[in-house]
Formats: sequence, C-alpha cells, structure tokens
Amino acid sequence: MRRALLTLSSLIGLVAVPVAADTGRKSAPTEACKGCEALLELAAASPLRKDDRSRDAARHPVETITFFRVGPQAKVGEYAPGGEWYSRFLGLYLGQQGHLVGLFFDPTSSAFKDKDAIRKAAASYPADVAKFTGIDASRFAGYTLDAVPEGEKGTFDVIIIPRMMHNLLRWNIADSEVKAMRSLLKPGGLVGIEQHRAKADAPYSYTDGSKGYLRQADVIRFMEVNGFDLVAKSEISANPKDTANWPDGVWTLPPTLALKDKDKAKYQAIGESDRMTLLFRKRD
Repeated sequence: MRRALLTLSSLIGLVAVPVAADTGRKSAPTEACKGCEALLELAAASPLRKDDRSRDAARHPVETITFFRVGPQAKVGEYAPGGEWYSRFLGLYLGQQGHLVGLFFDPTSSAFKDKDAIRKAAASYPADVAKFTGIDASRFAGYTLDAVPEGEKGTFDVIIIPRMMHNLLRWNIADSEVKAMRSLLKPGGLVGIEQHRAKADAPYSYTDGSKGYLRQADVIRFMEVNGFDLVAKSEISANPKDTANWPDGVWTLPPTLALKDKDKAKYQAIGESDRMTLLFRKRD
C-alpha cells in the first residue's frame, strides 16, 4: 500500500493542476484538470478497492471525477456520503495533497428522526476514510451542514452530490441544503451532480423524488434558481436500457433489486439506472 501511495504522490508532482494548493478564498478552477485522469486511474486500481471495484462499471468514478474537474490538490465536499463508496475512492485520490470533507444532512430538519446518528456519522467520517486509505485523518473532515465552522465558508473548490437530489426534493429540504452548500464554495466553485434520470415527458407524480428519478431539465432549472449556471452535461452514466418507468421506482434495478428474485435476471441485464451527470458553477 505504501508503495502505491508514494507512486500517486510522485505522479501528482508531474501533473499540471489548475487548482491552488491552499484553501483560501481564491476562485475555483474553471478548466478541466489536465492529466488528472492518470492519477484517478491509479487510485481506482488500488488493491484497497478490491471490494468496491465491482461498481466501477456502472458508476464510472474516473470519468465522473474528471468531468467534475476535481484536481488532486482540490478541496472537495462529498454531500451525504452514506456508505462512503465515493469517499474511499476520493480519499485515495485527494489524501496526498487535497482535502476531502464529508458534508452531512442538517439534522435539525424535521425530515430526520435520528438526529444523533447523523452527527455521529459526521464525527466518525475522518477516521473512517483514514482507516481505509491508510492516510492520516487530518487530511479529511466531516461536518453536518448546520455545524460547519464559519472559516470553512468560501473555501471549497468542488462539491459533489451523487444520487441524492431526489431525496432532497421529496424531503422538502433541497433549497436549504443547496443554499448551505453554496455558501461553502469559492467564487466560481463547482457542483457536480449525478442523478437517476426520468424521461423528459415523465409526469410530476413520477418525478417528485418518490421514485428516485428526476427530469434533467428540472434539476438544471432548480440549480439555476438557486444561484448556479450549468457548465456542462455528460452521458458518462447513461443507460438506454433503463425505461425509467418502474412502479417501484429506481430501486427495482440493481444494486437494490427491491423485487428480490422476481424477474431478477431481467433487471440485472438492464443494469443500474440511466443517470444524468451535470456540472454547475456558482454564480456571483
């Protein structure tokens, strides 16, 4: 493991990175990180990810994080880390010169009953990522959105929101959570969103978040209303086999397979959901 980390560290020095090493209030990067894909590939290939790698074919972490313009020296917030799959990958990538922060729900919201569990998850986050990566916990941090230190505001280069916008909308906390995240970003800071995608003409009853799917145009409009400009769209995680009209929602498909053995082979053949991948920039 130490040899792999040293190799990653040495490669970082060879890459032209448009992200400043400090976390001051300078503007965030505006161009793609040239050469970062090689570093991301190295992180993805780490033997520490042997149990996580099976999801790479559906989640495309290297291509997605490249698209989100995350340089190896960036300060990055991962919103709602949950099972920490992305955290483990980003921890290997950012742990040498960057800074990874887990951003957890604001537990004061009426949407949550077990508020202590959210605070405990945030408190244990640095140790969790450090244990997996073998990198010192000081390279990582975890905060609930109601308790982010004032000095952290305006210091993040990028915040990623993987497959969580539907929950924010159905729990009626999207506006407040996105507003809190916006305050953390540097001028010109970026937000990368990956989200289960409904058909463009899907009815509101299917795209209110309760089925896991959202219309891409609705997500773009929501972010624009909340102070962001769309930078780019990608089909990295598109899946044309997904008809996105399952009565039981996105959880019908892998990895959840909510119907268990019923038509299991059919849903496995379809694979994981069709997903939009969007990049936004904080608007002045």
